[in-house]
Amino acid sequence: MKGRERLLKTLKGGRADRIPVTLFIQSQGHFASQLDEKYDPWDFERTQKSIIDYQRSLGLDVHARMLFLNPREPVLAVFQGLNCQTETGSWRVTEEKEWKGSSCLYRQTIRTPEGELHQTFTVNEIRRGTFQYACTDAPIRTVRDLELAEKYEPSYPEETREKIRKNVQVIREYVGEDGIVSAWSSGSLFNNLSTLMDQTELYALFLTDWEFYDRLMKFAKKRVYSYTDILLDAGVDAVCLSGNAAGGFLGNPAFERFVLPYEKELIAYCQRKGNPVIYHNCGRVMELLPSYLKMGAANIEPFSPAPLGNVDLKRLREMMKGEFSVTSGVDQVHILQEGTREQVAAAVKAAMEQGRKFPAFIMQNVDFLEYGTPLENVKTYADTALGLSGQYSMEKR
Repeated sequence: MKGRERLLKTLKGGRADRIPVTLFIQSQGHFASQLDEKYDPWDFERTQKSIIDYQRSLGLDVHARMLFLNPREPVLAVFQGLNCQTETGSWRVTEEKEWKGSSCLYRQTIRTPEGELHQTFTVNEIRRGTFQYACTDAPIRTVRDLELAEKYEPSYPEETREKIRKNVQVIREYVGEDGIVSAWSSGSLFNNLSTLMDQTELYALFLTDWEFYDRLMKFAKKRVYSYTDILLDAGVDAVCLSGNAAGGFLGNPAFERFVLPYEKELIAYCQRKGNPVIYHNCGRVMELLPSYLKMGAANIEPFSPAPLGNVDLKRLREMMKGEFSVTSGVDQVHILQEGTREQVAAAVKAAMEQGRKFPAFIMQNVDFLEYGTPLENVKTYADTALGLSGQYSMEKR
């Protein structure tokens, strides 16, 4: 098998010729800035290609995750807030910039025929070429705000859709049969909603005002479905959904009652054409596992070990019956970034020994590689994991 077939088969719950071994590398800044002497944070095509080349050089199954899809024009839907990139006659956007240290605050006013909406979008350059993005002042505070957004928020124009299609096709052709191309949609529904309104209100809203909460979730559904369709039409192999906002602190009883029904519907929609969903919750997930077993996602990741998360792969395997494929592996901070090569090899062996017992398992750093991760540690990770993957495959035969 080649990387593409191996990854897709495993993501969908099948058993490949061996355990796929890949890397999660963010497509702007962080570790990617170490891979190219001429790194440009806004040249997304060049950065993606350097990430692909690096995975190839290590003999890995290539996974290109696309987050930024337009050169020098990031589609900020993934970071949410309302759509301030597109204007219509009934959706006019004005913006004021304010700098606070390394953070640029974009204070946006949206004017509609029936009233105004306000939000602040913040971009923080944490180091040269590495940015954090967030809607730091949410736009929906009242039912009236929601009514304006429901009625007037535009979808993305054909020009933007075409740019995304072209960008995805360039990367797909470059990856070829060596791996897959996935893209981040604009979140699970709860994640999408968590940037439209203040989270201190959101986490109790389903108890204090069910009708408002349900209406917000239906609005989020419209937005996420629309952006997901753009990605699927562009030709991505898999859809990544961030599910971390409804973390373990929400608790499974609340998640199962107030979040799970919406997530199941979204995942079914995303997977209706056969593209697997990669559902990502990078925190404490074991509390939510009873709901995850019912959710229907083809793949769930990253099942982080302590201290980043609370997952023990042996316990996870004992609780599952093949409901989804599992992506997990090595702590990207305490092991890959800060550990010795010996510690990396030991952590890989421990994860692979448990991973081989799952019906479908993908080996990966549990979250994106951080800036300053030693290249020799990553090579040790790749060599050890690939060696064990081949060994397990021979033993199976």
